[in-house]
Amino acid sequence: MTTLVHKQAATGALTGLALGDALGYPAEFNDVPTILAKHGPWRELALPKHAYVSDDTQMTLAVGRAVRTAMDRGLLTPYGLVRTLREEFVDWYQSPENNRAPGRTCLRACSLLKDEARPWQDASQIDSKGCGANMRVAPLGLVPGLSDEQRAGAAQLQSALTHGHPTALAASDLTAHAVRLLAQGAEPAALVGLLRAYALENRSRYHERWLGDLWRRAQDSSPGQFITRGWDECLEILDRLQYAVRTVSLEDDPCLATGEGWIAEEALATGLLCFLLFPDEPVTALRRAACTAGDSDSIACLAGAFAGAYLGAEAWPSDWADRVEYRTDLLTLGALWDA
Repeated sequence: MTTLVHKQAATGALTGLALGDALGYPAEFNDVPTILAKHGPWRELALPKHAYVSDDTQMTLAVGRAVRTAMDRGLLTPYGLVRTLREEFVDWYQSPENNRAPGRTCLRACSLLKDEARPWQDASQIDSKGCGANMRVAPLGLVPGLSDEQRAGAAQLQSALTHGHPTALAASDLTAHAVRLLAQGAEPAALVGLLRAYALENRSRYHERWLGDLWRRAQDSSPGQFITRGWDECLEILDRLQYAVRTVSLEDDPCLATGEGWIAEEALATGLLCFLLFPDEPVTALRRAACTAGDSDSIACLAGAFAGAYLGAEAWPSDWADRVEYRTDLLTLGALWDA
């Protein structure tokens, strides 16, 4: 099994995430014919000269810094992580660089999180399962030294601060788990089966230590019923993904098979589909993900995280990696976790 140290999986995943974001950002909100008319054949999509990223990378860095700060203070705990996540999310919300078409759910929740007297559960948008929940969770698949309970609880918690729908929580947990499996050397061909087994194992597990009474904001009769709704939607999309990997044409928009990625479980599935179609061609996977009718930057940033976790830092052309925005911040976190 390949180790995170030897292939620099953290650096590879974070770099891939940002490159996918920068490649997909100019294509977001366009259909495929429009993207092709503007940018040419999808297999030749070029990284913009100024490789600016969206809020996807900005919020990934916020989660990464929050986790690093919380762990610098000791063991990763719900209380410690909520504190640092809240600080980072509010800083992002108020930053003048927060001008990259941020999602409404994140903006609403972060505005409420500014009130330090308000329980974070009251800021959570309990009905939202937007892809903002899991496009930023990759750091929790890369941080070494966490228990399974810490990794899953923290992945769901970072989602819950803004996107409280149970499917957002489950998709975030699955996304972090996929990144972790690939970083540890799992074979892409086995990945969907491994994720399905993980979803079934966790289907009724509510992480109360991390989520508190979040479930009470929904209409479910118990915490188990609440979280099961989310895992069942993720299991459904994993079944669609398993079929799509075997049947889709490489030339068709992946969104036709697994959804446009505006919601969490579809972003996970379509980002994974793009990676699984080209597991040993990371740049091609990014280009396929960027040339989609859906949330192109989020789909491509997830595909990049998966490819980079699997193949490591050497997956990415240096002339691309060297000019992506926030390169120093990405390298700092990657080097920390690869070490």
